[in-house]
Formats: sequence, C-alpha cells, structure tokens
Amino acid sequence: MSVRILLAEDDVNLGFVISDQLKSDGYDVTLSTNGVEALVNFHEHKYHLCVFDVMMPLKDGFTLAKDIRKTDQKTPILFLTAKTMTDDRIEGFKSGGDDYLTKPFSMEEFSFRVKALLKRVEIIPVKESPVISIGSYLFDTSEFCLILDEQIKKLTKKEAQILKILCKYVNEVTPREIILNSVWGQDDYFTGRSMDVFITKLRKYLKEDADVQIENIHGIGLKLSIKNA
Repeated sequence: MSVRILLAEDDVNLGFVISDQLKSDGYDVTLSTNGVEALVNFHEHKYHLCVFDVMMPLKDGFTLAKDIRKTDQKTPILFLTAKTMTDDRIEGFKSGGDDYLTKPFSMEEFSFRVKALLKRVEIIPVKESPVISIGSYLFDTSEFCLILDEQIKKLTKKEAQILKILCKYVNEVTPREIILNSVWGQDDYFTGRSMDVFITKLRKYLKEDADVQIENIHGIGLKLSIKNA
C-alpha cells in the first residue's frame, strides 16, 4: 500500500506537473483544484501528507489547513506559494503548516521536502477497508449501505458522507462546520438545518444497537459514540 498524498493546486498545469512527480516517486496522489474540494477529499479518505497551494478559489490554503487542524493535528501539511513575505510564512505556520516552499521551485527540492516530512512522522501506510464496523452494524462505504444481520439499508450519498466523517473521528467531537463544508461545501443556516434532518435519519437507522449513538455536543458539533470501540 503506497503513501497517499492530497494535493490542492488551482493552477491546472502546475497541478499535473506536481502530481506526476509525486506519482513517479511512488506516491498515490489525489489532486484537488480548490480548497473546498480538497476539504471534501480529506474527510473522505485517509492521507499521509497534504500539499496545499496558498492562493486558491473558494477556500485558500491557510483556511483549509485551519479547518483540517480542527480534527487532525498530525497529518503533515506543506504549503506552496508565490509569496515570499515573512508575515505570510508565519501565517502559514500559525494555521497548522509544517513546511513552506516558495514558487518557483525545483522538483528535486520538492521531492526532498516531501520525503523529509514523511520521515519526520514515521509514516506506516495501512490499507483502508471500504467496510467499517459500527457496533453491530457494518457500513459499506463503497456501496452506501448499512448492514445489520441480513438486513441492508441503502443510504443516500450525503447520508453516507456524513456517517463516514463521523466514523473517521469515532468517539471524538467533529465540529458542525467541518461536516457542512465537507459535504455541502458551505456552512450556513439552511445547510445546517438540512444536516439536522440527515442526522435524525442516521440515528433512526442505527437505533437497533443501544451502544451506538450520534450525540449532539451543544455549541460544538457531533460525536459518534460506540462503546468499547
């Protein structure tokens, strides 16, 4: 199983060049062209390293990093930017970045930076199974369904996306805005109300196992609680 890297770069040509370099170095790469798409991808899968352009549409690299650090403090983040100001570098580290590379840069230096960050956190790739255990249930993330004994409940795409995020941070609080931005691409009153409807449905689907609860942590977010998980 190769190391998985999430790349967010709005310059299509540069994105493909960087992606090709990473793939030639043996990494599995997911390329996003804006910050919102990158956040969705981050919460859909597990990544060992993130490479983010700073200036991106919809959500800039610094804001993207701050959103990720709300639930993940360990995954290394490497910023790519055309800016050279010291204040920008400081802002990058404050937002949760681990390293900073100024454009233009050589692919050789880029490859060494990536290797150094991965070595620092001692990455050990683990294959991600499409089937997740949730108490007495099995959640097939590829088929969007919940299985209990021989009963199969088909989920909508958004139901499956929400549940997968909650599973990723099981027994931990996931901020509401993280789920909203990851699934809907925005965080406002109307999407918040829509999410509440989906959460109610998910609670109904999981009601057969008393050890599984989706808790509402007032003013903060949601937590998928599973006893003995």
